[in-house]
Amino acid sequence: MGIVNVTPDSFSDSGLCASTENALRHATQLIEEGVDMLDIGGESTRPGSTPVCVEEELHRVLPVVQALVNKNIPISVDTSKPEVMHATIKAGAIMINDINALQAPGALEVVATGGAAACIVHMQGKPHSMQVNPQYSDVVSEVKDFLQQRIDAAQSAGIPRERLTIDPGFGFGKTLEHNLQLLRCLDRFTDMGVAVLVGLSRKSMLGEITGSKISNRVHSSVSAALLAATKGARILRVHDVKATKEALAVYNAMIG
Repeated sequence: MGIVNVTPDSFSDSGLCASTENALRHATQLIEEGVDMLDIGGESTRPGSTPVCVEEELHRVLPVVQALVNKNIPISVDTSKPEVMHATIKAGAIMINDINALQAPGALEVVATGGAAACIVHMQGKPHSMQVNPQYSDVVSEVKDFLQQRIDAAQSAGIPRERLTIDPGFGFGKTLEHNLQLLRCLDRFTDMGVAVLVGLSRKSMLGEITGSKISNRVHSSVSAALLAATKGARILRVHDVKATKEALAVYNAMIG
């Protein structure tokens, strides 16, 4: 899953794709690199970020989705707003990637009636304050319990289990040690009957480990993605598509 952030304040690219034109140019590059799915986002969810209104988010993402749906690449939209979910599903998006785990009023119903898939993400707190002293007694068990509750809620709302994916939410209200513990125990999430999606690309935990700035985290991002794959992740949400695909190709060749 290749990342296209149509935002002026993205943590990873400093607004590289803030305009529709630049977002489409970047998406085309990812398609040429062999991406399997594109994830389009119009609101930054980096630590300390400020929410945007529905109208602004739609202004950012809808033209990009509309332009990409004919490229024969599945489109996911990274949003927590039911209004944005509805409009982008209607435009052709096949997945909603929601860091709020479809908890906004109406979100479950929009996805269920729209026939889209959904990725349910764990987050402790809200983006503007989630990294202020996050606390867990047992991060793996607590994240897993939350995700199970949201799977149950989604199914009760009419979203079939086969349309659901879970994401433990690396960096969303977790310290470095919380993130590392989730990665060590990622295989414990694979018995929940849904695919596991992981987004580790360029995140601050990698900077804490390596000391590298965001622009120099390609190697650590690919390493983290490969480790997640060995632990059972089925979808890898990444910035560096070609590098990640080549690493996966070597791994897959090794395991046959």
